[in-house]
Amino acid sequence: MKLADLAKELKIPTESFIKFIQDFDLELSECITTNFEVKNDFVKFARENIVFLRKYSEDLNQTKSIEEIAENIDQPKDQVAKIIQKDKPRLFDNGKYKSSVSSFGIDNQLGGNYKFIYNYFGKSTRLAERDFIGYRDLFFFISQTLEPYLSNISVQDWGIHKSAGIILYGPPGCGKIFWSNKIAEIIDYEFKEIKKHFLGTSFVDDQKITFNDFLIQMMKSEKTLLFLEDFDQLMSERSEDKSVKSCDEETKEIILHYISHFEKEQIVMIGAANSLETIDKEILAPGRFDLLIPIFPPNIKERSEMLLHHMKEGLSEDALLLKILENNKAHQLPFWLETSKKMQAFSNTMLIDFTQSLKRRIRNLYQKDTSTTINITKKMLDASLRDASSKLTGTYLNQIQQFIFDVSLNNYEDFPVRIEALKKELEHYKIIDEPKKPIGFSHNE
Repeated sequence: MKLADLAKELKIPTESFIKFIQDFDLELSECITTNFEVKNDFVKFARENIVFLRKYSEDLNQTKSIEEIAENIDQPKDQVAKIIQKDKPRLFDNGKYKSSVSSFGIDNQLGGNYKFIYNYFGKSTRLAERDFIGYRDLFFFISQTLEPYLSNISVQDWGIHKSAGIILYGPPGCGKIFWSNKIAEIIDYEFKEIKKHFLGTSFVDDQKITFNDFLIQMMKSEKTLLFLEDFDQLMSERSEDKSVKSCDEETKEIILHYISHFEKEQIVMIGAANSLETIDKEILAPGRFDLLIPIFPPNIKERSEMLLHHMKEGLSEDALLLKILENNKAHQLPFWLETSKKMQAFSNTMLIDFTQSLKRRIRNLYQKDTSTTINITKKMLDASLRDASSKLTGTYLNQIQQFIFDVSLNNYEDFPVRIEALKKELEHYKIIDEPKKPIGFSHNE
């Protein structure tokens, strides 16, 4: 059963279910699949608790002030205000919050008793078995923006058509290829990467193939997602101050020529960009690449989960490394939290580099004394952190700064908490100039 079908059966909006999963911090893998098939436990919970879910949905759709929320859930006003401030919801001019705020969700964060919810989801999914770690807000944002691909409601009721082109933008190493594959999975399209050599002229079976030929061939296939890397470089805007490679200009012209046919031919193209700044505005026009999706570096919690996942990934049940991790209690999330805090603005790739470095250090130590009682020391963790930090260059930090500018301009209301958290992490690397001492003598007038 699809989530939309469950929502229709219970007469509860799909958006309320999505916000409910986020408010109560439920693991996605326990509730729904990537293509929005609802898990049996979630269906059972929803049907047996329909009265609560309707109250939740009704509350979610009401505008309300801090005072009204505090009174409704019988919680201190100052504590409610702290939660509200942390979540940064949208505010009306009259001081009341828009429907993105749930009184029940706030009550849950302040210690309200909602054990009846978690009783249905007692068996947590192992990290190794999850479709992805964290990023529930991004997953739901992507799913909502892809709604025209999932049903005909947007077209029939609202005249909203499928986007021919999507731009995933964000710092390098944060998972744009991963999310492109996820998008293909969500909309049930075949993922196909456009290799660099496709953009010029290549030879296949001794036949000359141009990029124009390639696109025509792709449009003959059904339901295909084309992924194009370095989109901001290929689609950059030419000006008096900046020249553009002729081959890139040709690629741009070919895409602009065929993009109006993509929806009819069931083609969607995803461009992966580090920044939106240099992309030709003609490319971003409505009906072209008008769907912008930010891809963030992981936050503190996600970094902890990723570190644990990558340390245990692929290990057998009797693996030596697993025994060493268990001896250090490093097979549990709390062990990795302090290291995660030191990884401000790290990309997914940097996290993998860290775990690979640490694994090598642990293995080298084991080969000296062949003992699984090895201690994973702070010195080892810090050394691996230095190795992973090699990619934390000034160029990368500037890309983070540019990303914050881009996402604040285009998607701030969708991700206010993530944006503010990333701003704070970037501040950690900013150099504060010491005031210069005055030269010469000073005297009183």
